[in-house]
Amino acid sequence: MANNSYSGVKNSVAEANHDGDFGCTLKELRALMELRGTEGINKIGESYGDVQGFCNRLKTSPTDGLSGQPADIEKRKTVFGQNLIPPKKPKTFLQLVWEALQDVTLIILEVAAVVSLGLSFYRPQDAEREDCGKAAGGVEDETESEAGWIEGVAILLSVICVVLVTAFNDWSKEKQFRGLQSRIEQEQKFTVVRGGQVIQIPVAEIVVGDIAQVKFRGPFAADGILIQGNDLKVDESSLTGESDHVKKTQQKDLMLLSGTHVMEGSGKMVVTAVGVNSQTGIIFTLLLGSAEDDEEDEEEKKKEKGEKKKQRKNKKQDGSIENRKKAKAQDGAAMEMQPLNSDEGADAEEKKKANLPKKEKSVLQGKLTKLAVQIGKAGLVMSAITVIILVVLFVVDTFWIQNLPWVKACTPIYIQFFVKFFIIGVTVLVVAVPEGLPLAVTISLAYSVKKMMKDNNLVRHLDACETMGNATAICSDKTGTLTMNRMTVVQAYLAGKLFKKVPEPENIPASILDFLILGIAVNCAYTTKIMPPEKEGGLPRQVGNKTECALLGFSNDLKRDYQTIRNEIPEEKLYKVYTFNSVRKSMSTVLKMADGGYRMFSKGASEILLKKCYKILTANGESKLFRPRDRDEMVKKVIEPMASEGLRTICLAYRDFAASDGEPDWDNENDILTGLTCLCVVGIEDPVRPEVPDAIKKCQRAGITVRMVTGDNINTARAIATKCGILQPADDFICLEGKEFNRRIRNAKGEIEQERIDKIWPKLRVLARSSPTDKHTLVKGIIDSTVIEQRQVVAVTGDGTNDGPALKKADVGFAMGIAGTDVAKEASDIILTDDNFSSIVKAVMWGRNVYDSISKFLQFQLTVNVVAVIVAFTGACITQDSPLKAVQMLWVNLIMDTFASLALATEPPTEALLLRKPYGRNKPLISRTMMKNILGQGVYQLVIIFTLLFAGEKMFDIDSGRNTPLRAPPSEHYTIVFNTFVLMQLFNEINARKIHGERNVFDGIFNNLIFCTIVFGTFIIQIVIVQFGGKPFSCVALNIDQWLWCTFLGFGSLLWGQVISSIPTSRLKFLKTAGHGTQKEEIPDEELDELDDMEEIDHAERELRRGQILWFRGLNRIQTQMDVVSAFQSGTSFQGALRRQTSNSSQQQHDIRVVNAFRSSISLYEGLEKPESRTSIHNFMTHPEFRIEDSEPHIPLIDDTDAEDDAPTKRNSTSPRNTTPTPPSPTAVPAVAVAPLSPSPNQNNNAVESSNHLLPEATKASSASMPGSPLHSLETSL
Repeated sequence: MANNSYSGVKNSVAEANHDGDFGCTLKELRALMELRGTEGINKIGESYGDVQGFCNRLKTSPTDGLSGQPADIEKRKTVFGQNLIPPKKPKTFLQLVWEALQDVTLIILEVAAVVSLGLSFYRPQDAEREDCGKAAGGVEDETESEAGWIEGVAILLSVICVVLVTAFNDWSKEKQFRGLQSRIEQEQKFTVVRGGQVIQIPVAEIVVGDIAQVKFRGPFAADGILIQGNDLKVDESSLTGESDHVKKTQQKDLMLLSGTHVMEGSGKMVVTAVGVNSQTGIIFTLLLGSAEDDEEDEEEKKKEKGEKKKQRKNKKQDGSIENRKKAKAQDGAAMEMQPLNSDEGADAEEKKKANLPKKEKSVLQGKLTKLAVQIGKAGLVMSAITVIILVVLFVVDTFWIQNLPWVKACTPIYIQFFVKFFIIGVTVLVVAVPEGLPLAVTISLAYSVKKMMKDNNLVRHLDACETMGNATAICSDKTGTLTMNRMTVVQAYLAGKLFKKVPEPENIPASILDFLILGIAVNCAYTTKIMPPEKEGGLPRQVGNKTECALLGFSNDLKRDYQTIRNEIPEEKLYKVYTFNSVRKSMSTVLKMADGGYRMFSKGASEILLKKCYKILTANGESKLFRPRDRDEMVKKVIEPMASEGLRTICLAYRDFAASDGEPDWDNENDILTGLTCLCVVGIEDPVRPEVPDAIKKCQRAGITVRMVTGDNINTARAIATKCGILQPADDFICLEGKEFNRRIRNAKGEIEQERIDKIWPKLRVLARSSPTDKHTLVKGIIDSTVIEQRQVVAVTGDGTNDGPALKKADVGFAMGIAGTDVAKEASDIILTDDNFSSIVKAVMWGRNVYDSISKFLQFQLTVNVVAVIVAFTGACITQDSPLKAVQMLWVNLIMDTFASLALATEPPTEALLLRKPYGRNKPLISRTMMKNILGQGVYQLVIIFTLLFAGEKMFDIDSGRNTPLRAPPSEHYTIVFNTFVLMQLFNEINARKIHGERNVFDGIFNNLIFCTIVFGTFIIQIVIVQFGGKPFSCVALNIDQWLWCTFLGFGSLLWGQVISSIPTSRLKFLKTAGHGTQKEEIPDEELDELDDMEEIDHAERELRRGQILWFRGLNRIQTQMDVVSAFQSGTSFQGALRRQTSNSSQQQHDIRVVNAFRSSISLYEGLEKPESRTSIHNFMTHPEFRIEDSEPHIPLIDDTDAEDDAPTKRNSTSPRNTTPTPPSPTAVPAVAVAPLSPSPNQNNNAVESSNHLLPEATKASSASMPGSPLHSLETSL
């Protein structure tokens, strides 16, 4: 059969194909890998005889593997493909530019720039001016009109600058990550057998026919068929979604699929499919395909914006249907998982854009967007007022005071005036809008990310860097993060004696030593080895399981070589292996003896194995009885002292099975693993990294709680936590084991309750013997907790595949760069390239620095904004012309935006950042101290500017620049005003370096070269502009006296800063803060569009603020009650009205009104609240999806304030099913009318509340399940 199909394929290919050299084709192998379980075994039996026959067809040997000849390897790559999955097309630079352009602030700027540009080119023809009023003379001088376009162009340039920087940033970040990824991929090795030698090759070099070793925890890099396995169990959840581990044996299931993980056991497999032909590859190609389809859909979607929601749902379904068709064409195996994956693929782009499914918008982004919009609105109001005042002044002056008629010939001139006023208005707006804000954020983050790379933090998501500054809790792994991940045996209990350090071999009886070395050599995975050090004088390299490495190192310390024993007893000769797993907590290997008996070596956690020992070897090599009381004594004298020093205790034991007893039942593990003889107990230590205790101290000082989550036992965990400083001797913090933790957080039904977690987590410092699920539960519990006012921001470290969910759930996930798996890295936000805890502290420092840099910039920017807007506004209104000309404004804008963002956003972090508590989500960007500085400096600058403007000519004895005639040359007066203004900004920039009210603003100024360069550079350019700027800049050269005065007035802002910092902020009660964190319900509109079909955001919630909500609600409730009352009053009794099924038309109308009353009460709030977020005042309704059967504990909502009003109608105490309510007073009717329906979570149910539980589900549950219910009657009567 195989031959027929194979020859058919061969003939169908025109050119000579290599398939002829192999006994099976690529198509056959793909079809084979689609089969599961016994189907696969039968197919191999039919087509190839057995696994040996299959290997022969692939020209490979199950024991020696491939020959390893380059020609053979190349041929296999050509025929069966390479083990590479082509990476997803990265976003082009233009796509990134387009994404950067979507920023709100930038859009406001673009509009302002285009308007400004358009107006600058507007030139009306000259008309006779004399008849058109006096004011017509001073329209504008030529230089102003010629330079008008500069402003618009400059704004556009600043926008282009921001967009390019942002796009370049994203692009280089992506490139960096891909670089790291490829470096990691090259470092990823897979163990194969070639030419009889076990070698490690890069994953990309694996070819079909390779014999690969399968080992614990490793993911499969290709598809294969099992040749030999020891107790192999595989987690296939990543492909099938089934969480149960699948047992792989030669009799039941041979198929090993790429992307799945070995959870237990070891073995060997022959590779059958690589790269795009493997199961992972097939899914990847489908995902990439659907992502491309999605981009096409995006374009269509833009054309048909109206049907956004409908389309999205359709698209999801279509996506999965298309992909299913593809899947059928490509392979049947991916079928079960296809719908899941295709949906993810189809939505991948959207998810990336919104970046919200993973987490809420980053704290800083939320605050900034909000602030930028607020400032923009304020600027818009100011510019509108400016334009209105100018127009009114002009109209009053021309037509009222001069009493001129409107002449048709003058219309163009009047229009020209209005255009000029509009331009002044736009100028005010441009000055008000902080275009430097996006740039400052971008520069600050980019600078930080670049520098963090040097501190061993590879940032994958930019906002993670800043979120880290707000972290309040870190849940860290122990092994490898807090410790060095180099296990070593430091103590041993051998031959009846406790050795505090590794004993000399002479001190141990030879018989025991031989037993011990044999047990260590065969009962450690053969993939675990001690390799010679890479560098001279370095430590030997540990490959494989670290605990086993410690034991192998122990055998080397005893001057015995474990490798010679392994050469004598290769892996194939091991009779049976019970691999280590989380249930057994031990590993055992069975050898067949020459006399037909068996010997089993076991190793495992001492507390478990000692219970199964009934004998122990003594000093003379004899075994003696080991009774429970001996065991207790041993625990007290050996194990507890070791554990209290933080050592992990491992017991080594053996058992002989006599040949006379026949072969034991190896599947009955309980019988096999008893009656052991204890060889020795060793204490293994993973030393704490020397820099960790100091790093943890810094975290605690900075208000960050460090918790240790480990799989180790509680004594070891407690000892290491004490060494690290997580636990202090006098603290009352708690350490829990996973089991106890689960017991405490679950109720009688075994469900996790948030209130129970809330009782534990604030004091929990160590969680030992924990599973990955426990870690996820803890992280989720801390994040969702409402015990503390501030929402906790949690960082988590993880390295294993199973840490993925916890890393994803955390606000910031740190994956280990060296020990981490791909899955962990994919789920993380930051990769620690050195796996070291102290790098996390650096990340905190940089995160806080980003936040502070933005605040510094804002403090500076807003001072300039406030002053410039007020000067432009008042100047325009009083003199009908701005004292600062458009080009000068632009230069000010450039200083305060681009240069200042560069200068202030690149301040390096200092240790002082770690001396304060985290800011938290609701702390405003602009604190009261900053507001004091902004207003204080603003007042100083305005006083100086207005003094110069209205009295400067007298002070300097020069001509006044006000009300100058048309086309007059620039005046000294206005030049002095402009120069002083700029110099005040320069000196204030130095003030802005400190935002917490520090006195020494020069502290560490020379550590930031960029800052110094920019300040001096700006000063020099200012001199050039004033002295040589001439007409374009409306400047006149000033003499040395005037310069000194200007500089002195500028320097005054430094002195004034000292005065301001002397005033205690607490005294200034009137100061407000600005830039608060966005709550979940205040997410900008762009994201709302993308999240229409997600439940994260409630649309109505954005519209209805607190007062409005209560108002709407009151009205609604009254209306509902009126409707219901009037409906019921017409019936004789309300029950009759409900139950009577009459055809009377008036009665029908009443019934309709009742149902409508119920319905209308919902429409306003439909989908308003998720049950988790009941704390918010917006969330006054319970979730519409509660079923009738739900009975929840009472949760107080806003309604509880109305409890007194509804007092007569409280009825939760009676059973809703069997009571017949008695007719109450009409006003109470609404509450009772719906009473029989649902035990609502609220005590004071009124019609609004209760109906909300029911109606969304009414069609499904309520009417059907309770035929006697009033609602049922209402519906039927309708």
